[in-house]
Amino acid sequence: MKKKFLLAISVFALAVASASAKSYSIQLFEPAMLGNMALAPGDYKVQVEDQKAVVTNGKVHCEAPVKVESGDAKYGSTTVRFANADGKMHIQEIHVGGSKTKLVFNE
Repeated sequence: MKKKFLLAISVFALAVASASAKSYSIQLFEPAMLGNMALAPGDYKVQVEDQKAVVTNGKVHCEAPVKVESGDAKYGSTTVRFANADGKMHIQEIHVGGSKTKLVFNE
């Protein structure tokens, strides 16, 4: 009886964990824009749920629409691609290292 209970709890915990948002870490080496928000250089956590990315670093909190795509091959490391517009660097894509996952931001 106790084994069945522990198995049920384990299955439930696994289901909850898989249903939660995906989370990634990025590092910015220069100031960048995401939507209308300016991000300073530093380490950030990117949490993706549905069609929204939430980027946080301490008190900094930025939300932006995102499209999750699959690349042709696994990315060797996590990289951030920028577009230069209005003299500012705008985050365009994030390639997640060790996976084929690509986060595409449309502004």
